[in-house]
Amino acid sequence: MYAVAGVSGQTGAATARALLAQKLPLRVIVRDAKKGKVWADKGAEVAIADIDNANALAAALNGATSAYLLNPPAYGAENPFDIAERRADVFARAILGSDVARVVVLSSISAHLPAGNGIIRTNHIVEKRLGDLAKPATFLRPGYFFENWGHVLAPARTDGVLPGMLSPLTKAVPMVCVADIGALAARLMQETWIGRRIVELAGPTNTSPETAAAAIAAALGTDVKALAVPREAWAGIFAGGGMSPRTIEAFIEMFDGFNNGTIRFEGGEPRRGATTMATAAKALVADHL
Repeated sequence: MYAVAGVSGQTGAATARALLAQKLPLRVIVRDAKKGKVWADKGAEVAIADIDNANALAAALNGATSAYLLNPPAYGAENPFDIAERRADVFARAILGSDVARVVVLSSISAHLPAGNGIIRTNHIVEKRLGDLAKPATFLRPGYFFENWGHVLAPARTDGVLPGMLSPLTKAVPMVCVADIGALAARLMQETWIGRRIVELAGPTNTSPETAAAAIAAALGTDVKALAVPREAWAGIFAGGGMSPRTIEAFIEMFDGFNNGTIRFEGGEPRRGATTMATAAKALVADHL
């Protein structure tokens, strides 16, 4: 049995789909039974548990050979780092309080850094807490999601510009498709290992904003140019998305880190997913427009 949390989000759903595609026994962990129905209809077992409740989460993990866990976003929280500390402690108590054999935990590029990586430091906190447990843990660190460009498809279509905080526009950074994250997570869950393991993941090649704009232009069938949003406008944009002041600071630091090179993989060459930006752009256009 493989237990997957976060199936209402992107990577959890992708991991669950990958396991189902292999006809493996799946248990999804959801807070609300209504959100579990779509997975039950696909043949999955559904466990109802609040991931902030160690006892409930432990019960949901019992009987699983391997589990996929992640720290969901808490962008509106006054201090997302405090949330990460508490959630990491809950995860640790649940893992140790259950008979689950091993866990795969979603992390992020640059999660090895204790500072300078902005909101990604929440993943550093989780890794630090869970990496010392007696049970084997793999931390999956993907790059920037291709799917993040889906948030700015509207201006690409109406105004011919693809705005973003990454710059210079020609600078290629590690990006990856969520489907590839899920496929690798499902594969890692089926492996056995000892202790703490780090797996880093990017797409076939690193991707620049200009490359992303060209791929989206081709998918839309119209001209699209990448646009670097001025740094002084970032805070207002993030505030409009409901982020707390502390979270806004963390996101600004994260994008500064991408732009100045602070945010990077810890190891050498990461594993490479199969999905290109061009393929991802077609899917994004089909899903969002």
